[in-house]
Amino acid sequence: MIVFENVDKWYGTYHALNNVNETIGKGEVVVICGPSGSGKSTLIRTVNRLEPIQKGRITIDGRDVNGADVNVNALRSGIGFVFQQFNLFPHLSVVRNVMLAPMRVHKVPEKTARETAMDLLDKVGLAHKADEFPPRLSGGQQQRVAIARALAMKPPVMLFDEPTSALDPELVGEVLNVMKQLASEGMTMLCVTHEMGFAREVADRVIFMDGGAVLERAAPEDFFQRPQHPRARKFVADIRH
Repeated sequence: MIVFENVDKWYGTYHALNNVNETIGKGEVVVICGPSGSGKSTLIRTVNRLEPIQKGRITIDGRDVNGADVNVNALRSGIGFVFQQFNLFPHLSVVRNVMLAPMRVHKVPEKTARETAMDLLDKVGLAHKADEFPPRLSGGQQQRVAIARALAMKPPVMLFDEPTSALDPELVGEVLNVMKQLASEGMTMLCVTHEMGFAREVADRVIFMDGGAVLERAAPEDFFQRPQHPRARKFVADIRH
C-alpha cells in the first residue's frame, strides 16, 4: 500500500531522513518508534506531502505521491491523518466537523453526509455529543472526533502522528481503543506513537528509527524481547527501566 524507496530529506544541512526503504502492506498496522528527533514524524508527514523530500520515491497503491501530475489536495483527501493536536473547527458542532470535508470535497449531499457522520461518531462512542462544540469536549473526545472526521473521507490508509501525546494519561486509553478497533477491521495504519503497549498488542510490525534512518524492523514480540541493533536494545532497556 505504501512504499518508501531510497527516501532522503534535509532541513538545510540537517539530514532528517537517511535513505529510508520500507513497505507497508495493505491491511498492515505498523508502529514507528524511536527517540525524539529520530525522524518518525517527518517520515509519516512525507506520505501526504506535508513534508517534501529531496531524493527517492514514495508510492501509495502504486502512485508516486510526488509525481508532477499529482493533485496535492486530491492526494490528501484520500489519506486519513490524525495529528497530535486535534485541529477541529471550534465554531462548528462535532457533527458538522465530520460532515464538512465529504460535502466540500466529494460533494456528498448534506443528508447523506450527516448520516455517515452520525454512524462514525457512534463508532467512536460520541454520537451523543454530535451537537456539542469542540471546546466543550475533553481532549480524548476531541481526538476521537478527529478520527471520525478522517474516516469520513473513506481513506484506504490512516496515518497517526503521536495521536495521544497531547492527552492527559487517563484519556489515552479511549483513543487507543478506537485505533485498536480500526486495526481489527483491517485498516492500513502507519502510527508514530510512544504507546509501547499499543505497539506490542496491535502492531503487525515495529519500525525503529534513529538519526533519520530505519535501524530495525521486527514483529512486536521480537522487537521488545530480542532487539538486534545496539541502539534499539538501549531504547527497549530504557522503556523497561
